[in-house]
Amino acid sequence: MHAPSRDSTFGRPVYSGVIGVPELFERLAPARAQLAAADDRVVGTQIALSEIPAPTGAEEARGASVATRFRALGLHDVRTDDVGNVTGLRRGASNDAPVLVCAHLDTVFPIDTAVAVARDGRQLAGPGIVDNSRGLAAMLALAETIDGTSLRTRRSILFAATVGEEGAGDLRGAKHLFAQLERTPAACIALDGAGDDRIVHKALGARRYRVTFQGAGGHSWASFGVPNPVHAAGAAAAKLASLALPRVPRTTLSVCRIGGGISVNAIPEEAWLEIDLRSSCSATLDGCAAELQQCMRAAAREENVRRSPGTSPLTFTLTTIGHRPCGELPREHPLVRAAAAATLAIGRAPELVTASTDANVPISLGVPAIAIGAGGKGGGVHTPSEWYDNTDGTLGVARALTVVMAAAEMA
Repeated sequence: MHAPSRDSTFGRPVYSGVIGVPELFERLAPARAQLAAADDRVVGTQIALSEIPAPTGAEEARGASVATRFRALGLHDVRTDDVGNVTGLRRGASNDAPVLVCAHLDTVFPIDTAVAVARDGRQLAGPGIVDNSRGLAAMLALAETIDGTSLRTRRSILFAATVGEEGAGDLRGAKHLFAQLERTPAACIALDGAGDDRIVHKALGARRYRVTFQGAGGHSWASFGVPNPVHAAGAAAAKLASLALPRVPRTTLSVCRIGGGISVNAIPEEAWLEIDLRSSCSATLDGCAAELQQCMRAAAREENVRRSPGTSPLTFTLTTIGHRPCGELPREHPLVRAAAAATLAIGRAPELVTASTDANVPISLGVPAIAIGAGGKGGGVHTPSEWYDNTDGTLGVARALTVVMAAAEMA
């Protein structure tokens, strides 16, 4: 096995990647066989976790289950932090910076969603069975296989089940975790959903805004001429829809929610819209955010121009309700190369992609990070009909094991 190389970009020892990974994959044959033998148990864990409701902001019960499992696996320093992240450490042979392996606890489904999992052969169906019960189950399987005795690493491995990855969670758990860590990890591997070929190395950033237009309101006949917040909100949405967005890097801007008013015959006192802006480039996000503000000012100004003399002008407020950092780990980086080589080792073609995951946070901080699937196939993600097929599911876990061992280095 080839020795770790010093990566000049990040200044930390990182596994040398492609040349050594095939050999590492072969050396891990006993561990891969152990994982394959435990496949039914891994799927059982996946089902058990999926049947514990864990909406964003209410992950406590699922987190407690993961903490119990961490302790049963003999991880050290198992704890739940102030926001609900659950962490446990598998100590390595050296005192070098650890490798972080994470999977998020939360789902997009409300607390009263029926989460019972139905099984039909190798296919499972249930809300959250893929995203991210599969990632959690695979992380636990890795924590069991890398036991510190029969399979040991040079670097310690910090396993983390994070909160607030989905939607309005705004990567709250990952942000808090990195703000509180005593040592910056040498690398981070996020396990998210199913699949065994995708490698997320570009972090898709997001800025989310709520714009509120406010006016005096009044009767739709008697008070006509008072500035109408709904008219301004509609004009603002139209202006945003007509913005010319960059194609490279791909950038999207969507008005996703809009509302206001109390009655069909009352000029509203308030109207609002919520906007989702995405790109993998910070400078692009900054530029689009500035254009967004100009659209809001123009919409308010145009509505005020039409107001009757003596009426109060319309005002607006713009509030940031989400901020997901962005960035990119170069495809030439040893961690990306190791993940690609591990993907080839299981007979899959690596696909380098852009997405928003817990890996956004370390990438934005200059920590080498990727997100990968945890094996099998899935569909209907973020819908009540979400499904998972465990055909070749062990391959994805074997790939994850190889990537983690490449980063943490076999002792």
